[in-house]
Amino acid sequence: MAHPLSRLHRVAGMAAGLLILTFLTVSALSELNGDPDMIRLAKTAIAWGLVALVPTLMITGVSGMRLGKGWKGPTIAAKKRRMTFIAANGILVLIPSALALAWLARHSETGAAFAAIQTVEFLAGATNLVLIGLNARDGIAISRRRTVRTA
Repeated sequence: MAHPLSRLHRVAGMAAGLLILTFLTVSALSELNGDPDMIRLAKTAIAWGLVALVPTLMITGVSGMRLGKGWKGPTIAAKKRRMTFIAANGILVLIPSALALAWLARHSETGAAFAAIQTVEFLAGATNLVLIGLNARDGIAISRRRTVRTA
């Protein structure tokens, strides 16, 4: 039977990944559509979506650290490095970008600055999505190995 913290970690990680994927999809669709009202709505929704994403990522990170406490090995080390980058990328790039884009869209400032920030946000968001996916892959592999050992 899986540890309850393991379930929480898995659900929070999946929710974070889905939220990031949703943010990227909504951004791309609104940009492709080009309707200023749709862009404004999308950017405002994403900014408010941070209220769900930030705690979800925090739960994923804290539960992962608690689950992996005392564990060693290259896979654990890689997961920890990725999580550090994911957190830094979110705090230093994605949150400020989302808030800046929401502000710019609200004030109909969708010119060069908006495009530059949007490009950075897409790249940073896609990077975090890939890193979360790699951590999920490694977490599944670790879980399988632990299940085989205890069976």
